[in-house]
Amino acid sequence: MKILLADDHVLFREGLQFLLQSLGPQPEMLCAGDYAGTAALFAQHPDAALALVDLDMPGREREGGIERLLALAPTVPVVVLSACEDGDAVRRVLDAGAMGFVPKRERPDVLLGALRLVLAGGVYVPPMLLSSTPRAAPAAVLTPRQVEVLQCLAQGQANKLIARQLGMTEATVKAHTGAIFRSLEVANRAQAVLAARRLGLLPPA
Repeated sequence: MKILLADDHVLFREGLQFLLQSLGPQPEMLCAGDYAGTAALFAQHPDAALALVDLDMPGREREGGIERLLALAPTVPVVVLSACEDGDAVRRVLDAGAMGFVPKRERPDVLLGALRLVLAGGVYVPPMLLSSTPRAAPAAVLTPRQVEVLQCLAQGQANKLIARQLGMTEATVKAHTGAIFRSLEVANRAQAVLAARRLGLLPPA
């Protein structure tokens, strides 16, 4: 398993390499310490199973940030690691297509659990984002992009059509759909639409 690891703090990066050994038998770690080096890794290794990227590395503005990385290798699941815990920043990262956001203060077991979820095709949303708004108002938990996907689901659109209409990959559509299911505590599209209408997130049928 090939893992891309990008962080400008060498000690933190080396600690992560040791921790990530538990994700699989002898994972291959490919490391970078700035956005330019990370962009090169993404371009050279679009077959990577996973990428962990520090949000605030040198070259962020010049290289286009996380959005450019996601565009370089749209099939690589990206999990952002950051000391930033601003809810708007987290939503922007997930809207861009990242499969998860893990605050750097989290325990190692939380990080590993998040990465296993992403490797299984899920999306990891940090508890601080889910708890930042009242439970009775799940619309605030969904990112703007997820709301758009939810509206398409209500129209019965297939993933391919949603992807084309919203300008994203099918993998990103699936990621957003999984996040919607978890936020609404449902198991499929029909349940998501019913729950969304009951909660006032969608107009009545």
